Amino acid sequence: MSASTVLGTPIGTLRLAASPLGLTRCGFGAAAWPDHGAPTGSHDRASVVLAQAVRELEDYFAGARRTFTVPVDLRAYPEFERRVHVALRRHVGFGETISYRDLAVLAGFPDTAAQGVGRAMATNPVAIVMPCHRVVGTDGSLTGYAGGIETKRALLELEGSGPPTTDDDQLALPF
Repeated sequence: MSASTVLGTPIGTLRLAASPLGLTRCGFGAAAWPDHGAPTGSHDRASVVLAQAVRELEDYFAGARRTFTVPVDLRAYPEFERRVHVALRRHVGFGETISYRDLAVLAGFPDTAAQGVGRAMATNPVAIVMPCHRVVGTDGSLTGYAGGIETKRALLELEGSGPPTTDDDQLALPF
């Protein structure tokens, strides 16, 4: 069983999906990925997870939430990506940023795995909740983001952080 919904936010439309074990998707744009099913009832566990995600995202955008407690279900993703996303969520808090290289080390990989970390961030299935917007270049510059560089900048500003901006930000690659 799964549940999905669309949520309007100050940065645009987010599409969310959940399994009974946790949030499986939080992506940009209402048509960003196929439908994962409708809620099956008000007591369905996936619907409960989805409702929690919506509440927490609304609170986040209202400035009333700094951490997410909604469970995330990453079972469908490779071990490398799961380790990177778990390290990011556990160790890089609201208003903080980290480089791809440092995140690789934090996840238990050599710093040479930075490019793999970039790929994991580029395919993050649960944006914002798994805060890939907090990952920046080694020099602190903004790099690619599924929702666009301006969205990444807006999320960092919402959190009170913001890496230096340059004219090159728009041209940066995701890793």
